[in-house]
Amino acid sequence: MTYRFTALTPADLPLLDRWLKAPHVREWWEDDEGLAEAEEAYADPDTWQYIVHLGDRPIGYIQAYNPHAWPGHHFGDQPPGARGVDQYIGEADLLNQGHGPAFIRQFCDQLIAAGAPVVCTDPHPGNARAIRAYEKAGFATYGGPVDTDWGRSLLMARRG
Repeated sequence: MTYRFTALTPADLPLLDRWLKAPHVREWWEDDEGLAEAEEAYADPDTWQYIVHLGDRPIGYIQAYNPHAWPGHHFGDQPPGARGVDQYIGEADLLNQGHGPAFIRQFCDQLIAAGAPVVCTDPHPGNARAIRAYEKAGFATYGGPVDTDWGRSLLMARRG
């Protein structure tokens, strides 16, 4: 399957709001600010947000960011050009069908092809579904669990 990533626009915010309120997303997307956080990141030049599409259907969200833009970030020890990623499938009927690992792999392939030496992610150590999806997408654990400014995390990386 091939996925398409379109840059988040203000017109996407109601969809993002719906997804952020879905129980399967809220369980692990721990920031209570939800949509306010997404709106803030939208204005941040060091965070790039996308809607994930399967065909013409928007199915999820993925963001990449420069961890070096935040002093003391837990990926700050990674080389220049490193990227962090976060994602979720917004549509509950598409869970457990292999879409997560597939679109994560495709997105990370694009980041690496564009020059990122490593792509990192930090799922909650109790989120077995996300950890397995990242492993299937080529990530390996390299640290943790650790407590970060964004919650308890398992540090994972995929190298170019």
